[in-house]
Amino acid sequence: MASPSPAAIHETTMISSGFIYRLTAAVAVLAALTVAISVGGRSLGQHISLAGHTDSTRQIAITIGDDSVRLAANTIRFASERMDGAAERIDLYLTWPQMQGYSEANRLRFNDISQSSTLIFLQLGQSTMSRDMSGRMDPIYFHLIEGLPFAGPHGLTAHHLRADAGYGGEVLLTAPRIGKPDFVVRCLLPTAPDKATSGDCQRDIKVGKDLSVLYRFSSTLLTDWEHIDAAVQTFVESRLDNSKRPAFNRGLGTDR
Repeated sequence: MASPSPAAIHETTMISSGFIYRLTAAVAVLAALTVAISVGGRSLGQHISLAGHTDSTRQIAITIGDDSVRLAANTIRFASERMDGAAERIDLYLTWPQMQGYSEANRLRFNDISQSSTLIFLQLGQSTMSRDMSGRMDPIYFHLIEGLPFAGPHGLTAHHLRADAGYGGEVLLTAPRIGKPDFVVRCLLPTAPDKATSGDCQRDIKVGKDLSVLYRFSSTLLTDWEHIDAAVQTFVESRLDNSKRPAFNRGLGTDR
């Protein structure tokens, strides 16, 4: 049998070397992709499972107008607001009655809409009015009421608001308080308990130097109206840090 020519041997060697090189490179690329997909998949899976929440309790210092607050990251509702610095407003969400932020243990209360009525939603911003909701009862709401007051839920007195007042079927619920202005809250009362939403009642209070705290909760929690009001005020007041107001720059870092 004739031996292969030197040219054929050279060609075979070149083909074999090139094929092995390409095969090795392909295997390396596939291995890298496998690692990237594995790592990225875990990261994406965690991001999807958190759905924008965070269980971090890192303290975030925020300045709103003349007030400074320190809040745990897991109590701040939106990832874009979990930054140190000055802000126009901050949105929070808390479990009731624990007044705690998101955690793995209570994730269903934040992710399952059927359990969202056990949450309280807060919005902190600089006051735009000189009076809070209780203070606006006589000078404003009194002139928007029509008809006679009637018995509301859980010992509250209900007042119909004028159809042209722009409150879309809401009623005003009030109650006297010893040594304090009357409690006042606006609610869109459901026709049946199972039709209640997580935020069909809302009220605002003033805290700190010039901080307005608007909070929303489900009408199913009206039985606890007095405790909720006190808990919201205590929660915000205990996190005020008005002893110093550093000039932060937003964007020092996020905690998502």
